[in-house]
Parts: sequence; structure tokens; C-alpha cells
Amino acid sequence: MRRPSPLTAILPRLLVLVLALACSGGARAQTPESERASLRLRYGLSSRQGEQVDVGPGLTYSGLTPNDVALTLMGWAGTYLGGQVELQREAFELRDASSRVTGGSLVRGSLGPRGRLFLGPVRLELGAGYGFAQLPLFGGFTYAPVLQRGVRHAALVSARVLVALPAKLQLEARGELPLTLSAHAADGLKASSSGYVVGAALLYPVVSRDGWTGRLLLDVQQAHDTMELEDSGLRSEQRMRRIGLGFEVALGPAPRVIEDRVRGIIPIQVVDADTGAPLAGARVRVPSLMKPGTTEELVTDAQGKVRAFLPPGEQSAEVILEGYDSVTARTSVPVMEIAPLEVRLHKPAPTTGSLKVKVVQGKNSAPVPDVQVASGTAQLRTDKAGEVLLEGLAPGPVAVAMSAPGFRATEEAAVVVAGQTSELVVVLAQERKGELATLVGQVRSARSGKALVATVSIPQAKVRTRTDKSGAFTARVRGGTYRITLSAAGHRTQTKTVTVREGEQAILNVDLFPRGR
Repeated sequence: MRRPSPLTAILPRLLVLVLALACSGGARAQTPESERASLRLRYGLSSRQGEQVDVGPGLTYSGLTPNDVALTLMGWAGTYLGGQVELQREAFELRDASSRVTGGSLVRGSLGPRGRLFLGPVRLELGAGYGFAQLPLFGGFTYAPVLQRGVRHAALVSARVLVALPAKLQLEARGELPLTLSAHAADGLKASSSGYVVGAALLYPVVSRDGWTGRLLLDVQQAHDTMELEDSGLRSEQRMRRIGLGFEVALGPAPRVIEDRVRGIIPIQVVDADTGAPLAGARVRVPSLMKPGTTEELVTDAQGKVRAFLPPGEQSAEVILEGYDSVTARTSVPVMEIAPLEVRLHKPAPTTGSLKVKVVQGKNSAPVPDVQVASGTAQLRTDKAGEVLLEGLAPGPVAVAMSAPGFRATEEAAVVVAGQTSELVVVLAQERKGELATLVGQVRSARSGKALVATVSIPQAKVRTRTDKSGAFTARVRGGTYRITLSAAGHRTQTKTVTVREGEQAILNVDLFPRGR
């Protein structure tokens, strides 16, 4: 039984480690940078397992081979479109026990256009183009196998995914599928070929300068190739696993992962200004560390916290949460230090208030249902408990009119306070024929709002009275329409027309304007 090579045992463990790193904390990583060009050189060793079957005895071969070299050049014309050229040399040795039977090198190459798309911490690339590959074929079995080189020309379809990880790491996964255009052996015999290549790499930036970044990478790759001569029946198949170290130089913007020496860490806590409770789901807009001149948006967690990485100096953070006033907080960001910032959000001041009206009878204070209650444009009816709630009222004094069959209609005054529910109890008297109506009101100065001692004259009812120190007056008249004249020293006289019914109470509040000089 053939023992597995060390590389075969290491490869699955390495892939598991890479996937574990990708799943841990990937949400905290930044988007991979959009470089203009990159040059990658990889050197390592390969583990090959293969066999060749024809009409005679089969040939199997396996083992580790050093001097596996690859060169990849990638360039981008803009944010989304570019191209790639790749050249790879594979050393090859066939051994019998400890003796070398034959060897040489095989070459692979590809070129073609590529497109890329940025999805948060993930960059997706898709490519198509031309691929050339030399595949192992053996001949010369009279004395010993001789390495020959089958050739495959193919249209390639490829993809690469680059994921940003914490601690400046980046994970790369890639795949390549050749769609054979033509294949032939070294002597020109026609052949058919198929295969695939998959790989992964872990990248870490080791040097960063203005305009370029150098990354060290650990690369693994697996290739599966088959070639079959159409006439002779010879079939060659190989599975090859590679592992190696490489170095990549990328030209373009400053790397997405910025060194701690050029940033400050600001833990931001968002709380309710009245209760001090943490506020989850608040949107925090801060200056972008990766794209100067723009902002990025963060969201607070269940504890109302978020961590922002900001450029040093005076910076601002705008905090927005539905149901609260937006706040822009300013802070000084130190270099290589943590500077906590607490932002307190206030709920907006209410602009309207409510009035709860309860209507009862005069004798026993029993509630009166189905009473029409009107204030401004709002018209509602009381429930079985004689109550009704008027909402959305502007703050200040309001007049409330009540009417119901069998009761004298009345009007009362109340004061609405913004953000609060005021209460008003109204006593309705049963309607009686021939009962006088009551006219009440208040006279104030339109300039100062102070109460005025004024004369109230109702000639049709032969009523003449004066207001008290609070500017209030009361007059009792029969039902009808009256012209009421109000006058006060130093103010212009006003005349109002009021219609009242018997047994009703009407409210007349008047503001008098001062006389001009």
C-alpha cells in the first residue's frame, strides 16, 4: 500500500484552519483594497500522484518534487475591469526506489480579461481567457520510461474570492476550469483532455509604503488533469497538490488595514438622556478612515455600543435614532490611544397636548353618554362613562362646546399643555324654557397680555358692567343675538356680535389693541 505523502496529510488541516479564521470575526474586517496592479511570485514543492494506462502494463508515479514556481501579473484599468497573466513551472521527477528514472519540467500559462465586484469584506473576481498546459506523457518503454509532454490548449473560466479577516489577514479562494480547444502528444497525435484547478491562500501585509503594499502569502493548490490519445488508447491521469510561500507586491491605494500609529480607537456609548438606558440600533456616522472625505455608518449593539476607528485630530460623529433628536458629537481623537465617547440622545419636545373631557349631570353627577364635544375642527361623542379624549391640540387656552338633547348646550374653557393630558369636568343642566343665558369672558391687552379693567355694554339687553381685576365679567341675558361693546382706557373700543340660546352659557374672550400715539 502506498503511504500518503506529508503534503497530502497537511493540506486538509491547513484548509480547515483557513476556514476557521474566515468565520471568526470576519464582520469586523475591512473591504479588500482595490489595487491598480499586483505581481505575485510563489515558490514551493508539489506532491504528485498519477498513472498512465495503455495496451501494455500500466505505469504509476508519485512523490514530492521541489522547484514549483509560479508568477502572476494582474492589472486593472479601473475599479471593475482588468486582466491577468499567469505562468507556472512544475518540476517533474520519476523515481524507481531511490534512483531517478527521468525528469524535467512542465509549463502552464494563462491570460485573459477579469472583472471584480466589492461586497463588504468580500471581493469577487470572474475571468475568462486562454490557457496553455503541458501534461505528463511517457514513452520509450524499451529501456525506461521517457518523459514526453502532451499539450493542451483551452478556453479558461476562472473565479477568485478574496475575504478580509481580522488582524490584517486576507483569505483567498480560487478555481479554474479548462474547456479544451485542442490537445496533442509530442509526436503530434491528437488527444482529448480535461481537468480543473482549485486553490487557496492566506495573505499578510509585511510592508506598506505610499502607493504600494507587500504581502507574504501561504499558498495551497490542487490540480487534476487527464489526457487520452484518440488512436492508441493511451490514457494519462495525475492529481497534484502544491504548497508554497510567496510574496506579492500590490500597487494602488493605501491598504484597507491601517496601522495603529495613524488611527485612534473611539468606543462610543449611546444612551437615553433622561433615563441613561443604552440605546440599541442607533446609526453612528463617522469620517471614513479608508476613504478620506467620505463617511461610514456604524450601528450600536444591544448595549448601545460601537467601536469606531478614526483619523487623529478633531472629529465628529452624527448619531441618529428614530424617536430621538439627532446629535452631532465632537471629540479629539488621540494617536494610538482609546478615548471613550458618550452620546446622550433627547426625545423631541412634544408640540401638542390632549384634553380629557368628562360630562356629568347637574343633580347627581351621573355620566352623560353620547354628548357631542367640539373643539376647533375636532368633534367627538362621549362614551358610556361620559368621557372623551381630544388629542393633537395646540398648547394654550381652548374653547370646548358640549351639546346633547334635553340638556342646555354649554361652552367651557380649558388650558392644553404640550406633552400632557389635561382634564376638564363639565356639568350639564337640563334644558328649561325661559331661563336666562349666561355670557362670561375676559378682556386683556393685545400687546402685553395683561388683564384690563374694561366696560362691557350690551344696549339691546340694557346691560352695562365692568370687568374685575382679572379682566373677567359675567352678564345674564335672554336668548338672542346681541352686539357687545368693550372699551378700556388707552385702548381701542371693539364691538362683538354673540348669539346665545336660553339656558346656555357662552364664552367671549377679547384682546383690546392700544391706541396709537
